[in-house]
Amino acid sequence: MSAVRRPARWLLPVPDQDSGDRLARELGISPLLARILCHRGFTDPNAALRFLQPSPDDLNDPFLMRGMRAGVARLAAAIRNREPILLYGDYDVDGTTSIVILKKALEIAGADADFHVPHRVKDGYGMRPEVISDAAARGVKLIVSVDTGIRANAVVQHARELGIDVIVTDHHLPEEELPPAVAVLNPNQPACGYPEKNLCGAGVVLKLVHALLLELGIPEARRRRLLDSLLKMTAIATVADVVPLTGENRVIVRHGLAGLGSTPNPGLRALLEAAGFAEGVAPNAGQVAFRVAPRINAAGRMDTARDVVELFLTSDTARARQIAAHLHALNAVRQDTEAEMLAQALDCCHSEPVTDDQRGLVFAGAGWHKGVVGIVASRLVERFCRPVFVLGIDEAKGEASGSGRSANGFHLLDALESMAELFTKFGGHKQAAGLTLPAERIPEFRRRFAEYAHPRIAAEDLCPLIEVDAEA
Repeated sequence: MSAVRRPARWLLPVPDQDSGDRLARELGISPLLARILCHRGFTDPNAALRFLQPSPDDLNDPFLMRGMRAGVARLAAAIRNREPILLYGDYDVDGTTSIVILKKALEIAGADADFHVPHRVKDGYGMRPEVISDAAARGVKLIVSVDTGIRANAVVQHARELGIDVIVTDHHLPEEELPPAVAVLNPNQPACGYPEKNLCGAGVVLKLVHALLLELGIPEARRRRLLDSLLKMTAIATVADVVPLTGENRVIVRHGLAGLGSTPNPGLRALLEAAGFAEGVAPNAGQVAFRVAPRINAAGRMDTARDVVELFLTSDTARARQIAAHLHALNAVRQDTEAEMLAQALDCCHSEPVTDDQRGLVFAGAGWHKGVVGIVASRLVERFCRPVFVLGIDEAKGEASGSGRSANGFHLLDALESMAELFTKFGGHKQAAGLTLPAERIPEFRRRFAEYAHPRIAAEDLCPLIEVDAEA
């Protein structure tokens, strides 16, 4: 049916005995833990201590991020002048929680803020010009994108022509030319000296909120309380977006998840109950990834992500439980749909077996649900140990769209940029990407993606890799 599944390849560490002994002695920890920390790059005792005991005091100054002062100044002016603000998000965990974080902060500051979340199936990924036109008709003067917008140059230009300022907050990799926004907040943009490059979208929004609270002169004690309350949502998004849990991300997740056991937010409490967590029990990162985040994502995958935003903004406990139950049911439907699509994708391998010469794979099927193509791609990466795209074909429109997931350090966005003329639109980063293209060009995409991947992935990488931190 497919390429032979090789046994896992074990990557054993080269022990640094001296560094391990010194770390164990200076921190008073076990030699085994010291060796693990050294293998992960924490040979300096102070850095290792910050990793083991992350503190909110370790969070970076938000004004170190390029564009922050301009963005905060425009946002503060909109608040003072009572200008209508539109928050433009994405439909996944990172996008929806980013909207909630920023909307709550703006409401506290006295702002008038509405939000828009695209429908995955109807609208697809990214910002759309018709939404901007509708906002202009409603008198919106400022749009803040969250977890999206870094490649929406034409849409941001459209907003400018309609007299709307745009602040782009995103973490995805930019194109060479940035959007013509009032401010672009993205630690991965060129010439940005912000030290933490691995923030998710909600992490970038948290930095914007922190800077805004400073700009507005909120007293320190109240500012800390507000930021602590917003860390919960940011922590969930950080785990769900699978960014490295080091540096600032580790601080956010450590302290954000700790507060979930006693959250006063009715929606968050109802969601945790639906995921099986009793009052007073805080989930760990793994439990958030596999039990909490999928229920949030199910809304954007199978229905509308607006339900998630309403869930976290409502003060009505009964309504919160109703929405949480709906998300729980949607997640069950998502699981069934995912299993069916995965089986169909693997059935394709009977007629076209996967060989070791194919280092990048593209699966496509008519009617495959756009909401689960990314998850199915992840499952196929686990099965074949190489980058995979999964596309759903809309036969009525004659187009296909879907998502890809990477393996073995392969850079998905670089691959797509090497054949950009194939696509109607595309975007993403090293590990995950999305695209739309005419259905008739799928065979060409499949061939060129395999050709691009072949010299960049070694034959020995086509097997599971188990990286060992230390031998006990």
